[in-house]
Amino acid sequence: MALLNTIINQYGTKRLKEIDFFKKNPIEVQENMFKKLIKNSYQTEFGRKYDIQSIKSINKFAENIPINEYEDLLPYINRILNGEQNILISEPVNWFAKSSGTTSTRSKYIPITKLSLQKCHFQSGKDIYFIYNNFYPDTKIFNGKTLSIGGSTSYTKDNNSYSGDLSAIILKNLPWWSGNNMALSKGISLIPEWDRKLNEIIQTTYNKNIVQIVGVPSWLMVLFRKLLDFTGKKNILEIWKNLELFVHGGVNFEPYQEIYKKYIPSISMNYFETYNASEGFFGLQDEFYRNKKDLLLMLDYEIFYEFINLSDYNSGNLKAIPLSEISLDKNYVMVITTNGGLWRYIIGDTIKFTSKNPYRFILTGRTKHFINLFGEELMVHNADSAVFYACQQTNSLIKEYTAAPIMFENKESQGRHEWIFEFIQKPDDMNLFMNYLDKKLQEINSDYEAKRYKGINLAFPSYTTVKEGIFEKVLENKNKLGGQNKVPRLSNDRKFLKEILTIND
Repeated sequence: MALLNTIINQYGTKRLKEIDFFKKNPIEVQENMFKKLIKNSYQTEFGRKYDIQSIKSINKFAENIPINEYEDLLPYINRILNGEQNILISEPVNWFAKSSGTTSTRSKYIPITKLSLQKCHFQSGKDIYFIYNNFYPDTKIFNGKTLSIGGSTSYTKDNNSYSGDLSAIILKNLPWWSGNNMALSKGISLIPEWDRKLNEIIQTTYNKNIVQIVGVPSWLMVLFRKLLDFTGKKNILEIWKNLELFVHGGVNFEPYQEIYKKYIPSISMNYFETYNASEGFFGLQDEFYRNKKDLLLMLDYEIFYEFINLSDYNSGNLKAIPLSEISLDKNYVMVITTNGGLWRYIIGDTIKFTSKNPYRFILTGRTKHFINLFGEELMVHNADSAVFYACQQTNSLIKEYTAAPIMFENKESQGRHEWIFEFIQKPDDMNLFMNYLDKKLQEINSDYEAKRYKGINLAFPSYTTVKEGIFEKVLENKNKLGGQNKVPRLSNDRKFLKEILTIND
């Protein structure tokens, strides 16, 4: 074992014991997080408004403080943006993560404090290293460079605060221990134009010893394709022969698995899934080495979790329950309270717990990215699994997809789903592909199966295949190129689907 591996293992031993503790004592740890967050907010304006100092229990917390979406907290956030402090949180807020979330506003500005960076985002980075090194003590990832692909990573200064992509904020505040192994300079990472940045990344990294990559799978594929064109190589291992680890998040990796096996043809390549957002870091695949897909809920990152049953949320009932009351195999809307000043905040993601001992989950979609026009309750996780299955059965590779409903056109016609696919390797028979997709959806989603019964309520889905680069072009037109922007997989309306079809014509 190399000296650096040994040192990291020694530092990691204590932290791994802490992780093991919250696995065994999840409710106690969450109660401690709750008490800490409450105590630190007594003298804030938000704290005084809701008399937080009088709150002594989680039940009282739920009674006193309303569930909040971004628009509810926006008046407070605008005041902090204008230079006021001690509004939502007692710690100074000088950074805002700018995020294009599913809100009525063009962008969300998420408050970021030094504490939220240290206790959440940076701690998660260390935890990934500690966990990985623990299972692979002879790893070589500390002997080479890490290539991290974030968003546009631009930031601007307004009054005494800065706003930009979370990746820019993290980059500007990186702790000393992480800087030496980064493949890109801050100058390149902070280039706002996506195309120009990609070219600089290729020129800078094609001849370096890249051992680890970090980013969103869909956007890494864009880099890989351009990198292979530039070098004339057949796969990524011919360029980066020591590549060992891909830490990914942002989208479900399942539809991309077969593509990555072609780009990186090595049984020794490891894939480590995470779940993070501008609002915080929530989960990681701690048993990745066993190829288990669910994520461990990280309970000691100074985040207090609550959950709303998705069916209740869709009906307007915003009653949230603590972690101790969740059930397995139900879709929940996640509600968070953080040391960055987000109070009972609906992040917009839906999850389903697969285990309570410890608490593990899968990410199933977004509160606003689903199809339920006919009562089918189709979630992104269902769609990803069905698309992956259809690709496997037809020896095809998909780059992007989206789907939306088609309403009843007349009294005799039926509603149906329309799918748009951009393939890297198209199936020989698209009708067979759609049959596999439809049957898999019926197998894994009983509501979809019921609506598809004899085609009475929901007809067989239709499809369109588009030219390569169409999805990317739509995002470019919306100024959303880059690693932190994602294609909406499912929509309950046809707006995004029509944008795709218009450009493809």
